[in-house]
Amino acid sequence: MNVESFNLDHRAVRAPYIRVADRKVLPHGDVLVKYDVRFCQPNREHLEMPVMHSLEHTIAENLRNHADYVVDFSPMGCQTGFYLIVVGDHDDAAIRDLVAATLADVLAATEVPAANEVQCGWGASHSLAGAQEAARRMLDKRAEWSEVMA
Repeated sequence: MNVESFNLDHRAVRAPYIRVADRKVLPHGDVLVKYDVRFCQPNREHLEMPVMHSLEHTIAENLRNHADYVVDFSPMGCQTGFYLIVVGDHDDAAIRDLVAATLADVLAATEVPAANEVQCGWGASHSLAGAQEAARRMLDKRAEWSEVMA
């Protein structure tokens, strides 16, 4: 299939993990790398939408404080994780460090960035406490992030 994740056997993975999901070399030689940042075991658990929404806002804002090569951080529709897209090839350990530093920012947050009607399309749908609990669970398993398959 054309979508990389549709070719991934979601029964064979063991979340949480961070893996390279795609790598594209653009016509002028720039490289885009997409990471699958999986918080939850597919088809067994998921992030509730207010939690996912708050993680998206808080991580997307804070990633850019740590790295100028971040292109995008977007939620998966299945609500089990996110896609992180970066410019350039980076060491997998450096990407794991970047995610860990940003999850620490989530734990230290006192509010969700842009969680209002002016800056967000569904400003009422947020849970900072839920996002912090999900970040804590993800960080607690950091030693396992490079182990993708069960």
